[in-house]
Amino acid sequence: MAAEPDPFAAIRGHAAAVDRLRRAVVSGRVAHAYAFVGPPGVGRKRTAVAFARALVAPEGGRAADRVERGVHPDVRVIEPRPPEHNPRGPLALRIESIRQLERLAVLRPLEGRWKVFIVDEADRMTAATPQAFLKTLEEPPAHTVIILVLEQLRSLPATVLSRCHIVRFSPVVAEGTVALLPAGAGDGRDRGLSWLAEVEAEGADAILKGAEALGRDRQAAERMIETWWLWYRDMLWTHAGGDPAGAVFADRADALRARVQRTSLDEVVGALAACREAWHALQGNVNPRLTLEILLSRLALPAA
Repeated sequence: MAAEPDPFAAIRGHAAAVDRLRRAVVSGRVAHAYAFVGPPGVGRKRTAVAFARALVAPEGGRAADRVERGVHPDVRVIEPRPPEHNPRGPLALRIESIRQLERLAVLRPLEGRWKVFIVDEADRMTAATPQAFLKTLEEPPAHTVIILVLEQLRSLPATVLSRCHIVRFSPVVAEGTVALLPAGAGDGRDRGLSWLAEVEAEGADAILKGAEALGRDRQAAERMIETWWLWYRDMLWTHAGGDPAGAVFADRADALRARVQRTSLDEVVGALAACREAWHALQGNVNPRLTLEILLSRLALPAA
């Protein structure tokens, strides 16, 4: 049976992501690296395969069927594996897999215009793997697209993510609640960025006032830290000359550019490290309010 003519036809609940990928294919402005970020089971890998189909088999037919069955020579899926000499060992993405990707990536596509590598569960990279991967992302071979599939942005170093276009996937929920989730996420991010700006303008008093209003809500504290991490990730992306459309806060492009102009690259990298430390502190049951107060002091008071 021939594959469905539209590679994205089976994707449900991710209209914004699909629309963005469609436009990239139609315009020919395809990035060399993407990060598909979202919870497991929502269709990140399914969408990555659909995107690969659109790139290597735009006319459908048997080529599209082979992409779907995982046997097309121009589409490779890299998955976590156990250690070579211990089949029962922990699954991980190891340097050996990335070296194999690098060797294959330099070869020209065999059939289509593009060669696509889908790195599934990229969160499982061993500690040394991201650094080994960095050179390929910095100097991507022509006609090569790499898609990292991961659950959380903070699971990979900012140096890796700054070279990827971020495509976010939200949980697919009942129709009646779809509109509520984006609204809630937007409100949380607006609150986080507003608080950061207040501390930069008013100093320590704004830290105490905001922390008192937040109280001991650990989930709210996590959302705040993630918001600030993403904000500084976008600053790093902008410093590196990334396409503005690849920013998480693309709707705040003017504010982002203005912030980058008065923040050095070292300050941005330091802020990302501070956010990561704060996140780990929360996972270790450190007081949420204290964690946010310390983090905001590190992020905003020097610039106030």
